[in-house]
Amino acid sequence: MANITLGGTPVKTSGELPKIGSELQDFELVAIDLSTKTLKDFEGGKLLLNIFPSVNTGVCSASVRQFNTEASELENTKVLCISRDLPFAQDQFCAAEGLDNVIMLSDFKTGDFGKNNGLIFETGGFSGLLSRSVIVVDAQGKVIYTEQVPETGEEPNYKAALEALYNA
Repeated sequence: MANITLGGTPVKTSGELPKIGSELQDFELVAIDLSTKTLKDFEGGKLLLNIFPSVNTGVCSASVRQFNTEASELENTKVLCISRDLPFAQDQFCAAEGLDNVIMLSDFKTGDFGKNNGLIFETGGFSGLLSRSVIVVDAQGKVIYTEQVPETGEEPNYKAALEALYNA
C-alpha cells in the first residue's frame, strides 16, 4: 500500500505501482468512442500514463492540459489519460478544452487496471477512484518511471516524467 494523503489525511491504496524494469500488464480500457483498448493497441511506442481520480477536478484537468501541451513535441509517444470517469465525461472535457494530443481511457467497467497496478483508493473520500500517478513505459513495454503523487491535491512531477521519455 502506498503512503499518500488526500487533503492531508492519510489514505490507503490497493497496492504498489509497477516496479521499474517490469513489463506493464495488459489492460482493457474504454475509449471515448466506447471501443476497448488494450496495451497491444499502443505496441512499439513509448507511453506516458497520466492516471488521476476524475477529470472534473482542477488538478486532474491541469495534468491533462499540461501533458497535452508536452505530448505534441514528443516523437513515437502516446499520452494515455486514465480515470474511472465515464467516456462521455472524458470526451466532453477534451472537446471543451480543445485537447487532441492525449488519449482518454476509462477504467469504469471493471476497475481491473486500477487493481492490477495498485492504484485504487481503498479509504477516504475518493474510495474506488484511481490515485494520481504517472507511469512511463518505453517502446519495448518496460516500465521506466513511476510516480504516485504523495498528496492527491498536488500535480505530478511533469519534468521527471518527460525526462524519462526523452531518455528512453
